[in-house]
Order: sequence, then C-alpha cells, then structure tokens
Amino acid sequence: MTSRIPRDSRLRLVRPRPLAAAPSAVNQRRPRRPAPRPPEGTPAPAELARMARSGLADAARVAHWADDALRPGRDGTGSDGKGTLSDETARRAAEDLGLSAAQIRADWDTARLAGLVEVHGDSARPGWRLRAWDRDDSAVLRGWVALFDAWSLASPEPTDREPAAVAEVVSAMPQVLSFLQLSAGPVPVEQLLDLLEQRVTELRTERCEIPYGPQPEPVEEPAAADAPLAPLLDWSLHALASVGALTYGDGQATLTPLGSWAVWVKLEQICVAAQSPAGNIEVAADEMLRGCAQLRPNAARAEYRAWLAARPVGSAVTELLGAARGDDALLRGLAFEALRVVGAPAEPDVRSVADDSTLRPYALLWLAEHDGIDPEDAHEVLTREEATWLWVDTAAAVADHGEAPMLVRHLESALQPTVPALLAEVRAVGHPRTVQVLVALAAAHPDPALAKAVRRAAFQVHTGG
Repeated sequence: MTSRIPRDSRLRLVRPRPLAAAPSAVNQRRPRRPAPRPPEGTPAPAELARMARSGLADAARVAHWADDALRPGRDGTGSDGKGTLSDETARRAAEDLGLSAAQIRADWDTARLAGLVEVHGDSARPGWRLRAWDRDDSAVLRGWVALFDAWSLASPEPTDREPAAVAEVVSAMPQVLSFLQLSAGPVPVEQLLDLLEQRVTELRTERCEIPYGPQPEPVEEPAAADAPLAPLLDWSLHALASVGALTYGDGQATLTPLGSWAVWVKLEQICVAAQSPAGNIEVAADEMLRGCAQLRPNAARAEYRAWLAARPVGSAVTELLGAARGDDALLRGLAFEALRVVGAPAEPDVRSVADDSTLRPYALLWLAEHDGIDPEDAHEVLTREEATWLWVDTAAAVADHGEAPMLVRHLESALQPTVPALLAEVRAVGHPRTVQVLVALAAAHPDPALAKAVRRAAFQVHTGG
C-alpha cells in the first residue's frame, strides 16, 4: 500500500442555499383543491381594499409624513428605539398634520402594526406596503389583515387582570370570531360570553397535566380561573372594533365586511391544513416543523401559514423561537423559514435573539431579508465566523436528516477556498456539533485523502488537540 498526501482540494465557491429550499428526497404531492370562494355577499376584493384604505387612511397619512420627514438627510428625529415616536417627532408631526400628539402616536402604532412603517433602532422607514398603497389592492388587504392579526396589541391590555387570563382570552377569541362569521349578523354579548367561557375552560382542560408519583401539597395562589371573563371580552371586542373588524354596541357585536372576510380567510387556511398530508394545525411548533421537513418549499409555506392562522401571532412567534433554540439544527432553519411567513410582526422578537450565539446567524439573515436585502446577498451581513458557524449548523441538520451525497454537496457551499482553511475555521468557531459533523463528512466523502484529513480534524477537536 502507498500512502497518499492529503490534497489541498479546492472548493467551488457557491452561494449558501437554505436547507429548507433543497428539494426533498420524498416528493409529496397533494391533490389540487379548487380555489375556494368567499361566502355569498362578500364584497369584491377591490371594494374590500377600498374599505381597508379608508380605515387605514390616518395611519397611511402619518406613514407618508414619516417617509418624507424622517428619511436620511432630514433634520427629523426618529423613534425612541422601542418603536414609539420620540416626543420631539410626535410634536413635529402634530404641528405638520394638524392633529394632537396623542392621535399621532395612535396612528403611528396602527401604521407599524399594518406594516406601513418599519422601525429599525432609532430610525423609521416606509414599509413595502406603503410604496404599493395606491396601486396594489392585495398589498392593502395584507396590511389590514396584519393589523387584524395584531388586534390584541391595538388597545392596552387591562392592567387589573392576570396576564394568564388575558392570554387565555386572546387564544380563545378565534372561536368567538368564527361564531360571529357563521352567524352573519348581530350576536348578543351574553351569547359570546358563554362561548368564550366554554372555550377558555377547554383550553385549561387541554393544558392540565397529571404528574406521576407523590407530589407536594399545593400552595394556594391567585388563579386566573377565578377571574370573571366579561371585562376581558369587553376589552377584546373594543380592540377588534378599533381595528375595524367589528362593530360593538347596544349589547351586541357584528363583524364588518372586512372582518367577516378576514375570518373566512383564516378558516380556509385552517381547512387547508386539516386536509394536508401532514395535518399540522393542532400540534406544537417543533412537531409542525418536523412534519414540514419532507415537504417542498411551497407546500411547507402553506403549512406554516395555516398553523400561524390558528394562533395569536405573539404566542406563535414565541413557540417558533423556542423550537429554534432546541438541539435539532433542522428545526432551527425551518423555524426561521416559518418566521419569514410571519413577516413584520416577528421583527421585535427576532431582533431580541440576535445576541444569542445559537440563533444569531439565522436572526441576522432574517433581519437582512426583512430590511429588503436580496436573499441571495443576505449572507454578506454575516461575519466570517458567523457564516462558518451557520455552515456547521446546517451540516449538522444534513447529517441528522439528509443523505450522504447531500452532505458532500454541502461542502461546496463553504466560504473557505480550501479544505484545510475550512477545517481550521470550523475548529475555531466551537460549534457543539463540530465533531459529529466532521465524522459524518469523513464517512460520506468519496475522496480517501480528504476523508482522512477530516477525520484527523475531528479527532483533534475531540481530544482538544
């Protein structure tokens, strides 16, 4: 036998490609479902868009003012770094538009929730929907649906209620809205309260877990279950009325045409998920993501949309980020694909995890794309170390869930021009799965010399050499 000197194998430099975008080994096909039609009497999309423009006219006015006054090079000050207007900016806007500062702040918040303006640090910029506001009905309707999804943020939460009780009511309101939509007319508040109480009871029952073995004596604590729900229903209906989803008065509530259409859209998304092969609508985020792992990108995005439609946006984003923090690198990548479907409402939460070393590369790519950078170029926001960490994390996902040829192909996406340079930088970033990734790559690669070099690197990382 003759020994072979490991070659300085050149790697083709290719743009990183998200793992979720790779074609699945299993080609899931589903029968085409006829395009559903909205209920009889639903206004045409153009009329719905006109209603949405009318309801968001004040928010659009403030957004256009911000586009003109707060753009780079102007003297205006931006937000306070938390997404709200600074006092000076609110005062200037009130003078320019002839409104009170309180009204300016309210319209600004509405514009943010509808995606008409986007706040980044201490500066504001127009959202893409504002650019398309006068010419694209679908952009207008998406903006209004984004506001509808965020109804619980449109009005301050009751300060005299337990946060757990507020969260339960927010989670139960989709069923109340569905009942209003099916009723197609005014519904007495007493009837809605009965339905809300039933749904909250179901949620508490579903959450109940009976542990095994001896347990300590329970400690008496104030329970959200003891709080009456009528004030929280009143708050919810007022909040939904403030975004234009319903009318509320004289002891009854009625969905507006926009509200009825939006609830129908959400119900259709849920029906699509219920009929899908994966059936992900009722499962937790990690299980949903695993169910989507074998779907092609378009099918996976449809599943994400349906799963998101069945939950409050805030809790869905929290659940997705929780799944991303787990040990499964594949779920990490898929969680951020699902967060791309969420869009602007997820920005504060994604920005908040940018300092988490595990999530940082994913968060920076998400934020770059959200800021309008082409996905093909978004990787340029990463440092060399962050890009290498992401390369190892993606390789871990491939090693766990993919096939050997896919892992070998992943080698070609490395930024480093040579294998020795790649191995040196992989060792330096300290990813917890480095050893397993290198061992899997050595086992998969057909070049004996390269495989030997990779195995040696894996051994050195394992022994600390």
